[in-house]
Amino acid sequence: MEYNMEQLLEFCERLTSVQLIDIAIAIGIIIVCKLLSSPLSYIIIRIFKIKSKKSKDIKESAFFKPLKLFFVILGVYLAVVFLKAPLQIDSYVMNIVTKIFKIISVIEFSQGLANSFTSNSTLARKMQKSLDEKVDDAMFDFVLKIIRIVIYIIAIFLVLSILEINLTGLVAGVGLSGVIITLAAQDTAKNLFGGLVIFLDKPFIVGDWIQMGNYEGTIEDITFRTTRVRTFENALVNIPNAIIADASVTNWSKMEKRRYKTNLCVELDTPLEKLQILKTRIENMLQERESVYDESIIVKFDKIEDNGINVLIYTYTNSVNYPSYLSEVEDINMKIIKILREEKIELAYDTKTVHVKNN
Repeated sequence: MEYNMEQLLEFCERLTSVQLIDIAIAIGIIIVCKLLSSPLSYIIIRIFKIKSKKSKDIKESAFFKPLKLFFVILGVYLAVVFLKAPLQIDSYVMNIVTKIFKIISVIEFSQGLANSFTSNSTLARKMQKSLDEKVDDAMFDFVLKIIRIVIYIIAIFLVLSILEINLTGLVAGVGLSGVIITLAAQDTAKNLFGGLVIFLDKPFIVGDWIQMGNYEGTIEDITFRTTRVRTFENALVNIPNAIIADASVTNWSKMEKRRYKTNLCVELDTPLEKLQILKTRIENMLQERESVYDESIIVKFDKIEDNGINVLIYTYTNSVNYPSYLSEVEDINMKIIKILREEKIELAYDTKTVHVKNN
């Protein structure tokens, strides 16, 4: 520590009044760039966003914060360049400083560009409006993720180029190890391909209720590798996209109507006149319901059972949501029971006759 202090004191003693003035000017350059970072960023974004007149929208732009930081770093870099001659800064040091400045510039620009392709950004919203309405949010988010990954990959290659790393040798090395990487990442590749198939075929989107094998629940998220399903037991299941792409998926959310079907087995000795009245009343009851499709109503005496007469009741309702569907079924069943009681028609029950043989 004492040795470092002595070096610092010796350095200060060597400084001339001219050099001190130069250092003060360099500090002034940094301060000016810091003070002007916000206004300059505002002006630049304002130039490229002519339609946007609100100050809040411009300051919330994806490039506003990266630009502010860039101007501060630019001030530091200009200050170092200014002090190169007075302080006799070595060319090797200046080369390092220049590389650092370029790398930070690339990082900040790529960060701003990547932030422009998020689902909440103004650019992304404009892109979504200009695209076909059939492109759902999940598909659009997937495309935005791919764009951001490409931006970051390009930024990495630019940084490697600034660091003067031999990209040809690097690419060759990647080519030689490509077979090993491919074998090690087969499952990942399958899941990525499965995710692409899901987004192209669109068997479901976020929010849909699906059933697939032992899994049933609501889609919460679709990523590159997995699809997250919230089960009705409130558990979160991550299903690999490769499995989903090869499986049969039932999308209950795509139902336009739900089927109601039941069988009434009335007693065998029920008069045919009463049976006809029962059929008519049930048909009228179903036709009066706004949720029931009239053209789908079927109430028929379709079978004679061993213990009674079977009446098939078959129709469709527009209550596709499961809780509302259960309420609809409950209400229909209660009305059918009411009609049976009013007409004094009894349902048949399975009976068995046991013959006891006396010795």
